[in-house]
Amino acid sequence: MKIVFLGTGDIGLPSLSAIQDSKEHEILAVYTQPDRPFGRKGNLKASEIKIFAESNSIPVHQPEKIREIEAVEGLVNYSPDIILVIAYGQILPKSVLDIPKIACINLHASLLPYHRGAAPIQASILAGDTRTGVTVMYVDEGLDDGDILFSISLDIRGSETGGSLHERLGKLGPDALIHSLDLLSSGSAPREEQDHEIATHVNKIKRSDGKINWSQSAYHIDRLVRAYDPWPGTFTFFPDHSNIKIFPPVEIVEYEGSDPGEIIDMDSNGILVACGTGALRISEIQPSGRRRMLIPAYVAGKELRLGDVLGVED
Repeated sequence: MKIVFLGTGDIGLPSLSAIQDSKEHEILAVYTQPDRPFGRKGNLKASEIKIFAESNSIPVHQPEKIREIEAVEGLVNYSPDIILVIAYGQILPKSVLDIPKIACINLHASLLPYHRGAAPIQASILAGDTRTGVTVMYVDEGLDDGDILFSISLDIRGSETGGSLHERLGKLGPDALIHSLDLLSSGSAPREEQDHEIATHVNKIKRSDGKINWSQSAYHIDRLVRAYDPWPGTFTFFPDHSNIKIFPPVEIVEYEGSDPGEIIDMDSNGILVACGTGALRISEIQPSGRRRMLIPAYVAGKELRLGDVLGVED
């Protein structure tokens, strides 16, 4: 089948590569978000999807809005059998959904109807889920609420981070999509309506969402630190009011009796911080503007004492 691929996030790269390598299907074009400023210097950075497409001589289009008349007309001119969407970053209007001859499908990184929205991978870890997966669905005008075509599940590990789960789910994508495309090509693809009554929704993540609230349980903060690694990261404020980024793994310790955020122990393994329930031992941090380091290296040049409280801003 002839396919137009819409995607920006790296999670779609294994699937795009697999379809490009297949003999049964043809990628007509790739649509991805415009290059965005990146880093302190603000240099424009292309998505990995764009880089891959250009290296394989696949036409690339980067409309600011996919609903623009010129973008829609360009899609119509390709006359695709399938429009495939993976982490594109825009909701498709009906004018786009009506273009493909067979279907417009999306690969979503959760087991729908759970965790609809922009950050399903982080949401599954934050929720304490034990299983997640990828879902291939038919796209409609709602947000991730179309009928399900196919899904594959996997177990979430106890040490899972947003980065590790992103990579594992990305590797599931090719199998799920190639199978779905084969079903669509043969005319035998199923349509299963989602159970909208049990659906959950997640918002786009902001950097500020990574601020640690020590009044929450140690179990919740552990999930937050893991879910938001590597992006947007989690942070707190040390007693000198400096912004400090926290890295996994953190160790959960059964404890009660101190105020949330209070340092209750310090040793060569790190600092133990009281939470609303339990405590967390932190071993690796990154002060603002500096490199990552173990706690002992930081303490060697700072005044840090038992009883100091984290999380207090200016």
